[in-house]
Amino acid sequence: MVANHDIHLTVRKGTVHALVGENGAGKSTLMKILYGMQKPDEGTIQIDGEQVSFSSPADAITRGIGMVHQHFMLADNLTVLENVVLGSEKLHGIGGGARKKIKEISDRYGLGIRPDVLVEDLGVADRQRVEILKVLFRGARTLILDEPTAVLVPQEVDALFDNLRELKSEGLSVIFISHKLGEVLSVADDITVIRRGTTVGTAIPSQTTPRQLAELMVGSELPTPETAESTVTDRAVLEVRNLTVHARGAVSMGTEEEPSAEGLTEFAPAGEVKKVLDDVSFTIHAGEVMGIAGVEGNGQTELIDALIGTKHADSGSIVFLDEDITPWPTRKRRESGVGYIPEDRHRQGLLLEAPLWENRILGHVTEKPNAKGFWLNPKGAQDDTRRIVEEYDVRTPGIDVTAASLSGGNQQKLIVGREMSHDPKFLIAAHPTRGVDVGAQAQIWDRIREARREGLAVLLISADLDELIGLSDTLRVIYDGRLVADADPATITPEELGSAMTGAASGHLEHEETAPEGDDNAGPEDEAR
Repeated sequence: MVANHDIHLTVRKGTVHALVGENGAGKSTLMKILYGMQKPDEGTIQIDGEQVSFSSPADAITRGIGMVHQHFMLADNLTVLENVVLGSEKLHGIGGGARKKIKEISDRYGLGIRPDVLVEDLGVADRQRVEILKVLFRGARTLILDEPTAVLVPQEVDALFDNLRELKSEGLSVIFISHKLGEVLSVADDITVIRRGTTVGTAIPSQTTPRQLAELMVGSELPTPETAESTVTDRAVLEVRNLTVHARGAVSMGTEEEPSAEGLTEFAPAGEVKKVLDDVSFTIHAGEVMGIAGVEGNGQTELIDALIGTKHADSGSIVFLDEDITPWPTRKRRESGVGYIPEDRHRQGLLLEAPLWENRILGHVTEKPNAKGFWLNPKGAQDDTRRIVEEYDVRTPGIDVTAASLSGGNQQKLIVGREMSHDPKFLIAAHPTRGVDVGAQAQIWDRIREARREGLAVLLISADLDELIGLSDTLRVIYDGRLVADADPATITPEELGSAMTGAASGHLEHEETAPEGDDNAGPEDEAR
């Protein structure tokens, strides 16, 4: 199978060069080649007019190429400083020199990095900032950014783009990979489009529209997540009451004296107990999509963990289909009809070195067609994996290849197909279209809308604010572990929602008030719109 064939790409010094294409088009393979992770079979690479050949990422780094992967390459059990200097200790040492350099880079580009925080205590957005700093720490002159805005609110995207423009002004070059075509057109100086592993065209942003770019990529118009009709019923599927989760040593990218401006979890000294989810209550009804909007690190992950059962709440209750499932283990919740699209497909959704049909079984090991009685049913899982591959257009040479061999978007389609195949009554959808192309995005949206019409209740957590606004029937804002406001999806704009997520007020938001004792503050009349 040929991943890249006859690729042509020229990146001008001091520019942002966007690379776009559908899932499986060959973008990831091309970037692996440019970063020394994979050797090409044919063709040449030139830097400043000199032909080069990379045998490892170390070779690429030596020539000034750095890459921020969509799925981060960080060691959770190490601090930010240790992750940044790992493998490059000779540059600035591992003590005061490295700390000084990290602070200098962090301050210069507004990254807000605290070097002594453990990476395992950071949210996704903060991990991305560490990755960017790590690349700059190594002296990169060409940065490869793979889906860098996937977890950012509009204001953060604007700040990132300002940083990219500053990098350009200093003569650095950026290869920018994204499926958000509007962002591509706003930040790029040049655009290269690849399809099925081959360069099919270039575009000048000032002379191109998102629709034209989408058609060049996949031959179809740009999809929208808008939901025309309401399917919300008065039948409660999930009722969450006063849910509270504690954590020890919860941290943010701010300091005790200067809290984070991004609205992340407040600083807590190691060992101190903090509420990362604080007295959260809501109800989701059959046929309803409830969106949760919030900057990464404000309690979304803890909410997901509590609902799926991987972390038990310290207080409060979870009622699913009139049964209190608060003490239930994850397996029992899954078997009872709780579907789960995780926020990080590599860490939580897949066994990367296992074949696709074994990944089909994950989370549903006791259910048909994966099981017959008490025994696994490999043939049933294999046959159903073929169905999912066909139905969800998972680009793969077969079901026996490993999940790691698929592009990120095709991995995501496999997960969505797996979860929707069990007809869940309640679906936790965390960033369901992160890293997928416009065609796959439209397909996933259609699946969610179709299941919603049939009575599925959905909790949607997404960094794509257009997706949140378009798909949601009700919309809540989470901030510092609390649901602080409601937003009307029919009137709110992404910019207003982004402001609310960072703690700013908005005229289109209804701020929640503490309910009187004994009052159910999230009944159908509050939830259904």
